[in-house]
Amino acid sequence: MKKKFYMTTAIAYTSGKPHIGNTYEIVLADAIARYHRFLGEDVYFQTGTDEHGIKIQEKAEQEGKTPQAFVDEVASEIKRIWDLMNTSYDKFVRTTDAHHEKVVQKIFRKLYDQGDIYKGEYAGLYCTPCESFFTESQLIDGKCPDCHREVKEAKEEAYFFRLSKYQKRLEDYIESHPHFIEPEARKNEMVNNFLKPGLQDLCVSRTTFTWGVPVDFDPKHVVYVWIDALTNYITFLGYDPDGSSEAFQKYWPCDLHLIGKDILRFHTLYWPILLMALDLPLPKQVFGHPWLLMSSDKMSKSKGNVLYADDLVEQFGVDAVRYYLLHEIPFASDGNITMDLIIDRINGDLANVLGNLVQRTISMASKYFNKQVHNPKQTEAVDKTLEQKINGLEAAVQEKMDQLEVSAAITEIFDVLRASNKYIDETMPWLLAKEEDKQERLETVLYHLLESIRVCAVFLEPFMPETSQEILRQINCSDKNHLYQETNHYQLNDPSILFARIQRENLSN
Repeated sequence: MKKKFYMTTAIAYTSGKPHIGNTYEIVLADAIARYHRFLGEDVYFQTGTDEHGIKIQEKAEQEGKTPQAFVDEVASEIKRIWDLMNTSYDKFVRTTDAHHEKVVQKIFRKLYDQGDIYKGEYAGLYCTPCESFFTESQLIDGKCPDCHREVKEAKEEAYFFRLSKYQKRLEDYIESHPHFIEPEARKNEMVNNFLKPGLQDLCVSRTTFTWGVPVDFDPKHVVYVWIDALTNYITFLGYDPDGSSEAFQKYWPCDLHLIGKDILRFHTLYWPILLMALDLPLPKQVFGHPWLLMSSDKMSKSKGNVLYADDLVEQFGVDAVRYYLLHEIPFASDGNITMDLIIDRINGDLANVLGNLVQRTISMASKYFNKQVHNPKQTEAVDKTLEQKINGLEAAVQEKMDQLEVSAAITEIFDVLRASNKYIDETMPWLLAKEEDKQERLETVLYHLLESIRVCAVFLEPFMPETSQEILRQINCSDKNHLYQETNHYQLNDPSILFARIQRENLSN
């Protein structure tokens, strides 16, 4: 039996086209999912769209469309961009799916029947963009603590979920599962700012709009959008209060929820308590990733400081954009993106370090050995040093990926590529080529370079899948072994440029 690994992204809200900051999450998730497949695990990777709520209803009205027509268009655009970025999700879900809506109604009724949901009246401060009520004390400078926009007083009949009933149980769970919320700073923020001050019962229905899942026993109410959205992680896997599917039994609990840090509260307070009320195991880990900033400022369409994935791919290619997103965003702090930074990284890492190594090595092998290289084993100390570097890559990458330090894992691979470029300078194959009695030594050097390129290409697959495949095609080797091998026989294809250096003046505006 393969080890299972079920991971999700947050489902994207269908209010408009996703910008590169939104796209970062799906690319990060894809790299993690691909890595677990690379380890031979049985991976199930789910993403999709969150399609209900007052914001959607208002935007659809503004555009003269029905809410369903509006979300159909936006969901299609989100899926197009996820596919453009070469993401390998197993299921793309939509919360307007009829089966999902039916199970959400069953979940709501179950919680009501067992006394975890009750009817009351809500009077409070409401943030429309976040679809959340807040108390005065939770506001920051009188504004929404999440999006910092204005709130307004609202009063309506509503159903409430007894969060307070489960507070102590959640506190105990977080304390006994230190890696449940990561990174550590985000966990401390949730516990100190929200959990310790005391959880208030959560408003879980609305009557002031209709675009949502109706409460089937009280149809003037629609289910609070976060209940509808969060349950996607189990409904599409086959959870049903009346009897769940084999897939649900197999893959739940989720191994990793990868989400933006701005929605951590919903996933680490509301969601685990909802699961406790349903008597289901909790996810193993919720990771709140950082934001991608534009020139050190949060991206916002209203500010006009937004980049889109499809525009960047058109300029630079999919894997160059993937590389930037995965390598340049730190593990636990916000990252920055500008066109100049992307160009610097492409020229510095992808063209100079990776592309140059592959092209130089294949070109020398073509020139000196007619594209055919084996290992004469005329080794010296410098070769053993490179072999050790290659053979240390597996453990180094695994250590970083186990901590979800994707950027650091990629750095480990590029350290080996840089060591290989240094190895060329140290061994000087162009001088060996001039001496008749050094031909076996020359071939040994080129063999070591090809093995380094092969192993690095194998490890690059989760992060830059097309580039990995193209490198293996050029060196014409299907050996996916993670270690240096002594007995490969290379019959190379012609080299082609992996990443050309970019001249800023040649870029289109």
